[in-house]
Amino acid sequence: MADEHKKGLNADLIEDDLENCCRGESLCGQCRGTSCNIGFAKKCVSNYKQAPKKEVPGGPSGIPTTDFRTFDEFELETAIAHILKECKDCKEDHVEDCIINVIRNCYEVSLIGDTHPYEGSTIQYLMFLKEHFPNQAACIADIYASLP
Repeated sequence: MADEHKKGLNADLIEDDLENCCRGESLCGQCRGTSCNIGFAKKCVSNYKQAPKKEVPGGPSGIPTTDFRTFDEFELETAIAHILKECKDCKEDHVEDCIINVIRNCYEVSLIGDTHPYEGSTIQYLMFLKEHFPNQAACIADIYASLP
């Protein structure tokens, strides 16, 4: 299947990360669904599990970048490290609508307030984070390095 992600996506791991990031209705109030960064990412993973496709049509433009609720920083850093491990380091074949990119963007908005460029290379991205967000980058890099 041409649209299926190379080597697949560990949707269960990503789903667990999203649940760990989600504050739930008891802390957050009524669920805002896809109007929340985490809710939007959950929907992307749910759709992927139903029909595994590499791309989320219009993905980045659907991210609720004005969702400024706070989430647990360590859970977001862990989730970013995990999604980076899922990245296929496609470099020049990178597309913005890639499900991995879209979910990473959701985490970024929640952690550092905006989406940031990704050039299809985990190492380049970690270097970008180190330059612009050194505290978060150190935690993400440590978690990333400890993963199998």
